[in-house]
Amino acid sequence: MLHELNHVIDYIEDHLTNDLPLESISAYAGVSDYHFRKIFFYIAGIKLSEYIRNRRLSEANKELLNGEKVTDVAFKYGYDSLDGFTKAFKKWSGFLPSDVIKTGVSKYFPKLSFVINVKGGLSMDVRIEEKPAFNFVGVTKRVPMQFEGVNNEIVKLVESITDAQMEEMHSLQNIEPYEVVNVSYDADANFLKEEGDLTHLVGVLTTSNQLSDQLEKLSVAACTWAIFPNEGPFPSTLQDTMARTYSEWFPTSNYEVIEAPSFSFTKMDEHKADYAYSEVWIPVRKR
Repeated sequence: MLHELNHVIDYIEDHLTNDLPLESISAYAGVSDYHFRKIFFYIAGIKLSEYIRNRRLSEANKELLNGEKVTDVAFKYGYDSLDGFTKAFKKWSGFLPSDVIKTGVSKYFPKLSFVINVKGGLSMDVRIEEKPAFNFVGVTKRVPMQFEGVNNEIVKLVESITDAQMEEMHSLQNIEPYEVVNVSYDADANFLKEEGDLTHLVGVLTTSNQLSDQLEKLSVAACTWAIFPNEGPFPSTLQDTMARTYSEWFPTSNYEVIEAPSFSFTKMDEHKADYAYSEVWIPVRKR
């Protein structure tokens, strides 16, 4: 996958002045659009669309320094109007295109290159399981997107669960893992930015469709799951594992992410403060 990513970067470089639909990039990489965008974000730390925009503006900056006209540069790099280019350039760089010509001020955004970064002493345990179709059932809430630390809105959601809701969840639970799980889905920006909201469900897995109106249901089709167990300080170990699955495991595996909800569960250690065993379940298919 890293080899493919570097080929894709070269492909993007060759097409910076052309129309470049994001779907065509993932097609060139030979993987699904959803998988490619998610892997790219976790490895590069930037959305694919944002990377392309930044590279175009960086090259535009270079051409302005070489004396090209603002209008010519704007249209060359895909902007329909001079005003649109000027606004985008100023938002990216902090100065106007005309400032580049007048004063020689510049900003540079380099072409990416991906390499395997092997971290000594760190390994990832993973197992692959097939699972029939099932439902998540539980309580839900729209919460702010947050990649690090404790999400206080999720804490409030957990604290709001009534005894009656918990009793019904446990009565419906009939498929492994027999744990209370956390599911995040329906995110603004499709999880690719730490902003906006997502829907978070706290609940259980079941094959039953018979539930009261005090619980919500999210159906999941039969698929393959990559499961990543982890143990350590909570929540940092869990969050680090989730990030490493995308930045380290997927790029070197024969699997790709499919567009379905991933989930996790956590079992807090009774004898160690803020210490837990967790599992991250991600829906996948072979590439």
